[in-house]
Amino acid sequence: MKTLALAAAALALLAIPATAQDTISLKGVVDIHVHQDPDSAPRAIDADDVARQAKAAGMRAVVLKNHWEDTASLAYMVRKIVPGIEVFGGITQDLAVGGINIEAVKHMADMKGGYGRIVWLPTFDAQNQVKDKGPEVKVSENGKLLPSVLVLLDYIATRKQLALETGHVSAEEALMVIREARARGIQYVVATHGMAGPTNLSVAQAQEAAHMGAYIEFVYGGTLEKGSKLTVEKYAEWIKAVGPQHCILASDLGGARPYPRPMPAQGMLDFMNALHKAGLSVADVNLMAKTNPAKVLGLEP
Repeated sequence: MKTLALAAAALALLAIPATAQDTISLKGVVDIHVHQDPDSAPRAIDADDVARQAKAAGMRAVVLKNHWEDTASLAYMVRKIVPGIEVFGGITQDLAVGGINIEAVKHMADMKGGYGRIVWLPTFDAQNQVKDKGPEVKVSENGKLLPSVLVLLDYIATRKQLALETGHVSAEEALMVIREARARGIQYVVATHGMAGPTNLSVAQAQEAAHMGAYIEFVYGGTLEKGSKLTVEKYAEWIKAVGPQHCILASDLGGARPYPRPMPAQGMLDFMNALHKAGLSVADVNLMAKTNPAKVLGLEP
């Protein structure tokens, strides 16, 4: 039954009008922000099924994300189970791995296969997210990045396969991180769902981040949250202001919610089509969903 369900899901992704297939397609898409089981938080889909659906839809790669442990080894195993699609992992700097922990990052980067590619600064445990309501991970104090963060940035700069993401830090902290990361030689920096919560970069701040060489990530999941004021139309407006060459599209899907949400591959297709409908060209959508995230992962054109 599980196999039949996966096949049906794959067929559903392909069962779109021919005219739409001529414009927007999942072929070659790279989703750098997917959530999956196994996890210690409720998820709607297993990691191997994420890969199966993505492969069936013609996607090029996915990045598996967990807020509390690294996913490099999970990526290795999923590649063995589902050959034919590139699967990557990463590590957040949340409390479960010791906060800002360069040793944890080193071991993730050294994991067999070399599929650990992303280092996220703290997410759910970031001071900006917690707001003094419990244990938290700080990245700055008195307007300056902590020494431990600077040491981490220096290490990431020595491992050219690694990309840095800002996690759930504040807008001001994100700009400090991007500035220091680029100055220290980190080639690829991404502002994690930067213009949405909890970072909430303004247009001017996102433009500043882009000017420094960072990518701004836009995730479909943010528009689907119950009660969210985010819309795809607002995203399109922001993307035009920042410039598609500085933006990345991702799903941020796979989480279990008490209301309907698509699986990651279907969500990416929906997102791309919606942005195109909102006025972005097919070329710009492809740039953000295929070319830019592939660069972040070090994939050949």
